[in-house]
Amino acid sequence: MKYSLIIPVYNRPDEVDELLESLTTQTFTDFEVIVVEDGSARPCRDVVEKYTGRMAVRYFMKPNSGPGQTRNYGAERAEGEFLIVLDSDCILPPGYLQAVEDELQRE
Repeated sequence: MKYSLIIPVYNRPDEVDELLESLTTQTFTDFEVIVVEDGSARPCRDVVEKYTGRMAVRYFMKPNSGPGQTRNYGAERAEGEFLIVLDSDCILPPGYLQAVEDELQRE
């Protein structure tokens, strides 16, 4: 696994859905997605499960501890060579991961 995309989330299932949808269009596909729910009252487990067959995605829920500890929680479970942390309100263009890969290969 080349990249682990870590998404800490707190009460944002609609944003997570938009972000995950944007990840299905990536031209570079050697990545996993780790969604870490940080004690949300509005969990996004159902949203994440929609994408299970479309990409490598894992969902974790933990008690609320803030974004820093939630990112670390995801990083501890990551299997990728590189970590990319995304906020739940991001939407990535289709060539985003390919551009990251190209730059790492160039440098």
